[in-house]
Amino acid sequence: MTVDRTAVRLHRDGHGRDVARASVACVFVDGKALVLLDSDGAELAREKSDLSGDRLRAAFTGQGWPWQEADPHRDAYRRWVEGLPGLPAGTDALLRARQRAVDAHRRDDARDLRRELARIGVVVRDEDKRQYWRLVRPLHREETGNGR
Repeated sequence: MTVDRTAVRLHRDGHGRDVARASVACVFVDGKALVLLDSDGAELAREKSDLSGDRLRAAFTGQGWPWQEADPHRDAYRRWVEGLPGLPAGTDALLRARQRAVDAHRRDDARDLRRELARIGVVVRDEDKRQYWRLVRPLHREETGNGR
């Protein structure tokens, strides 16, 4: 990880990507993951880090980034149970496939499915191999499959 006043470059397993400071509303650590959120609460990045939370905090606050001590949306997460109302159509299939990937330790598949979920406005976090979800923005009834 390289952080300065304008961007952070995240390197992992031979892959690198940049996230512009202007797109980031808050930064925090969730377990061993560094998380960057935009102003709508969508995840711009969630990457495991070998650095301590204290070192990450110092690196980001030293460059003027908006650090939070915890996920500001933590109370919005709900445990995923198949068929639970409130999710966009098709989400259960993605979460089911992701649960299988998590259980089988297929990290790349789980990461790809997390990105697919993000595209439809669902943020996922894991806790002891259980998936918890929250919506990035309120959805209309038609999008959740609960329209009348």
